[in-house]
Parts: sequence; C-alpha cells; structure tokens
Amino acid sequence: MAPPKDEFPTLVTDRLRLREARMDDCDDFHALISIPEVTRFSNWVDAPKKAQIERSLRWMCKIFPKGAGCTWIIEDGASGHLLGAIRFNSIDRRASCAELGYELHPSAWGKGLMSEAAKAVVQCGFDVFSLNRIEAWTLPGNTASDRVLEKTGFQYEGTLRQKARFKDAFHDFRMFGCLAGDR
Repeated sequence: MAPPKDEFPTLVTDRLRLREARMDDCDDFHALISIPEVTRFSNWVDAPKKAQIERSLRWMCKIFPKGAGCTWIIEDGASGHLLGAIRFNSIDRRASCAELGYELHPSAWGKGLMSEAAKAVVQCGFDVFSLNRIEAWTLPGNTASDRVLEKTGFQYEGTLRQKARFKDAFHDFRMFGCLAGDR
C-alpha cells in the first residue's frame, strides 16, 4: 500500500537527497537525458525534444498521487545539484511488485552513488510501500547497471529474449529481482 498522497517519501542518504520530481526540473532533466551515454542502454529516445521530456516529467510527477509509481530526483546532498532520477516505473498493488528504473549523470558514475540511491529506494519500497518484489531489467552489455542491482541485493533471474522494441530494434531484457524476504 502506498503512503497517503500528501506524504511523499523524501529519502536522505550519506551523500544524496532523493526528493519528489517537479516540473521545474525539466531543463536539468532534459540536459541529463540528452547525453547519449546516459540513454545508451535504455528505452529513452535518442536526442529527445524538450516537449518529450516535459511529457515524461509530467507523468513522473503524477504517478505517486495516483498510487501507480514513484519518482525521485537524485540530488547531491551538499550542493543540491540534480544528478539523476530513480523510479518505481509501475507498482502492481495486487502483486505487491514494482519495477525500478534510473538514470545518473556521467560525472557521478563510478562513485557508488546509484547503488546508494537504489538501496534507499528499495528499502522504502519494502518498508513504506509494503512491496514483496522489486524487479528491474538491463540490456546486455550494461555491466555497470548489472553491478548496481547486484550491490543493491537483486539477483539475476534470466534473460527475456527480444522482450521489447525501441530504437528501431528488438532488445533482450536481463531480468533482476529482489524480494522482501531476501533482506
């Protein structure tokens, strides 16, 4: 069960602040998603137009009040600078399951920041949202994201061959899962 609509779960870690997404994040988020290395292993379109990011951000702002998901903007704890985003793209209430997705600016790569953010979000998912399962997918070759998930407690569960089509190609999904009982 999701927390009440007016109680967005802001999360604070040693180095990060994870807060609710806002429409005034549009310029910074557009700049992030426009970096080819950030979207290389994702289903984000290449070189998105600002209007596309506005629509996506509008959706990210609406999913929590609807109980359909939750989006956090990842900020540097000291400077408040936007470093990325992490989300429950969807929450299936009947199954007590959510799908995790995230992006991080290349300047923050290799510092353990996404693992730190993901651990906080996964803990929130189990403790606040009462989830039983959180799952995530990566594309073959995205070893950095595989490591983030493994450090966060996810287990590789197998590959779904040609699971989705985007960027003019079919893509295999490497599926990872984490259960409340795994902790």
